[in-house]
Amino acid sequence: MPDLTPTQAPTTTWFSSPDDAVARLGEVGYLADTATGTVGFLAGALEKPLLVEGPAGVGKTELAKAVARAAGADLVRLQCYEGLDEARALYEWNYKKQLLRIQSSKDDQAWSDTHDDIFTEEFLLTRPLLTAIRRDDPTVLLIDEVDKTDVEVEGLLLEVLSDFAVTIPELGTVSATRRPFVVLTSNASRELSEAVKRRCLYLHLDYPDAEREREIVLSQVPELEEKVAGQLVAAVGRLRELELKKAPSIAESVDWARTLVALEIGDLDDAAIDRTLGAVLKHASDTDRAVRELRLRA
Repeated sequence: MPDLTPTQAPTTTWFSSPDDAVARLGEVGYLADTATGTVGFLAGALEKPLLVEGPAGVGKTELAKAVARAAGADLVRLQCYEGLDEARALYEWNYKKQLLRIQSSKDDQAWSDTHDDIFTEEFLLTRPLLTAIRRDDPTVLLIDEVDKTDVEVEGLLLEVLSDFAVTIPELGTVSATRRPFVVLTSNASRELSEAVKRRCLYLHLDYPDAEREREIVLSQVPELEEKVAGQLVAAVGRLRELELKKAPSIAESVDWARTLVALEIGDLDDAAIDRTLGAVLKHASDTDRAVRELRLRA
């Protein structure tokens, strides 16, 4: 079995300090607080995966993208879903190509020789986890919405999260030549195993306070008047206090801001809120509740 372990792994410096993380994330449009900057720095310095939990739409996925932009790294994304398996997460063999090789092999060739031929790099299809492990360039590996996978899939992640390695029975253990910056996101729809949590640093993100959300909106939509930005953030806060099926996310606040700019709305009064609710609410029942609870119509 060949040894695929690299002889020398290059080192990577992601952020030089928590303040450096906050500053560089800010430069690429992600306004991080001190806690986020600190754990982002530590994830890079300690080379430990970062588990980010919180409600949908608070910037968990965007954090991984921002780290990639700030560090000049490429992003490799594993989008998790129910039914995800090893073949989609790690690797699989190109069975069609293997079959063609078997059919084209000479009659006098021993099966053992044919077997050795078809389980080689030429027939290996890499998926996100293996792709990230094998990359020589700086890489951010985003394992998005890990809570949507089956519990069994977490077992596939353990070797990657602890050793930054993947074992392929036919080829051996593939170890990272350059450890990726790993971000796992979870909406906490189910409790993750202690084994996964033990391997990660942890960050809980929640909706920002009004002032920070106003800063985020204005940084993303600088054309928006500051007065309207304040009105928008206040309206979003009122909507989040209602018992909605889907509370407005930060991304939807930004979409709402772009909507107001496009419509040249300079005063977000009740009529304007009613007119543009579709930018932030995506369920008819939520819209009905908002109109009723906020008394948007006479």
